[in-house]
Amino acid sequence: MTTDVIIVGAGPAGAATAILLAEHGLSVRLVDRARFPRPKICGEYLSPEAPRLLDRLGALKAVDAVASPLTGMRITAPDGTTLVGTYRPIGAWRPYREHAMALPRETLDAILVDRVRSLPVDFSEQVRVTDVIVSGGRVLGVEAVDGDHRRLTIRAPLTIAADGRASVIARRLGLRRPHRLQRMALVTYVEDIGDAGRFGEIFVDPPDYAILNPVAPGRANLSVVVPMAHAAPWSGRLDAFFDARVRQLRHLARRVAGGRRVAAIRAMGPLAYRVDAPRTGGVLLVGDAAGFFDPFTGEGIFNGLRSAELAAETAVRALGRGDVSAQTLAGYERARRLAFADKERVTRALQVVIAHRPLANLTARLLARRQRLLDLLLGVLGDFVPPRALVTDVFAR
Repeated sequence: MTTDVIIVGAGPAGAATAILLAEHGLSVRLVDRARFPRPKICGEYLSPEAPRLLDRLGALKAVDAVASPLTGMRITAPDGTTLVGTYRPIGAWRPYREHAMALPRETLDAILVDRVRSLPVDFSEQVRVTDVIVSGGRVLGVEAVDGDHRRLTIRAPLTIAADGRASVIARRLGLRRPHRLQRMALVTYVEDIGDAGRFGEIFVDPPDYAILNPVAPGRANLSVVVPMAHAAPWSGRLDAFFDARVRQLRHLARRVAGGRRVAAIRAMGPLAYRVDAPRTGGVLLVGDAAGFFDPFTGEGIFNGLRSAELAAETAVRALGRGDVSAQTLAGYERARRLAFADKERVTRALQVVIAHRPLANLTARLLARRQRLLDLLLGVLGDFVPPRALVTDVFAR
C-alpha cells in the first residue's frame, strides 16, 4: 500500500491528525511504541473549547459518557485568598461548552484510538521509531523496530511527529532545546477528599503549585509542580518527598486532609522545553513534540488537538499540490504562532506571578474584586476568549 503520511505517536495529537487526514481520503500509517490502552502522566483536563475539536473528530459522545464536567476553577493564593471563576459566555465570546471536562488520560486515548480503528488507517502498535530518514533537505520517512524486534523502514512524502515530549524525530533533527524554567510534576490520585466534582482546584504557594482535578466520582488527579532542583535528591524516595511537599502547601494539606493517596507517585520533568521549527521539508510536529511550557494553564490536550487540526489543513494542501518542501510546510508554523502565541504570553506572565508570593497574593486580591476580569482570564485559559480581551478590560477601568 502506498502511504501518503506517516504519523509517529497515537496520543491525542497523533490520533486526531490520523482521523482528519483519513477523512480527507489520504492513506495514513500510524505507529506507536505502546499497546493501547496505556497509562500516561497527564493533568487530565480538557478545556471548554476542546469539545469542539472532539466533536469534529467524532469522539465527543464517547467522551461525554465518561468525563466529569467542571463548571470552573477555584484558585487559592498563598495567603488563603480564594478565587472562584466560571466558564461562561462573556460578551461576544462563548465557549463550545459552558464547562471544562476531566477524565483519565488512558480513557481519552483509548476513545481516540478506537475512532482511528474505525477508519481506513494502517495503525500499528508496539512499533518504536529509532531514526529519521533525511535526504536532499527532506524527511523521507523513519526507521523503526516492531514488537518482534524486526527492523522496519517506513517511507512517505510526509512524516508527522506526534511522539510527545521525548520525540525521537525532534531530537534526531536537532530541534529540541532546553528551557530555563526547570520544574517537575509529581502526579498521583487521591480519594475520599469530599466536595470534589464541580470545580478544578489550584493551590499556589511559591515555589510550588498544585492542581486537584476530579476525574471520577470520589477520585481526583493531584499534581504537584516543584523546582527540579528540590526534587532531584529525592529521586529514590518520591513518595516521601511528595507527602512532605503536600504538608508544606498548607491550604492544599487542609483540603486533602482525611483523604488517601491511592496510586504511586509518577514524575515528569523538566516540564518546559523548546522545539525549533523544522528546517527540512517533509515533516511537521504536533502536540508536545512541538514544545511545551506550562501545565498551570492546562493547555496540553487542547493544544495537541488544535495543532492536529492545523497540521491536517497544511498537509492536505501540500500533498494536493505535490509540494512538501520546508517553504510550503512553513504555513503550519505561522498558523501555530497565530493560534497559540498570545496565550503563551499570558502563561509566561502567570509563571512570574505564581513564582513570587507577594505578587501572587496581590494578584489574587485584585481578581477577587473584579469578577469579570477573573472570568475573562478563565476564558483565556479555557481557550475561548482571546488574550487581548484581558488587556482591553484592564485599561477600560
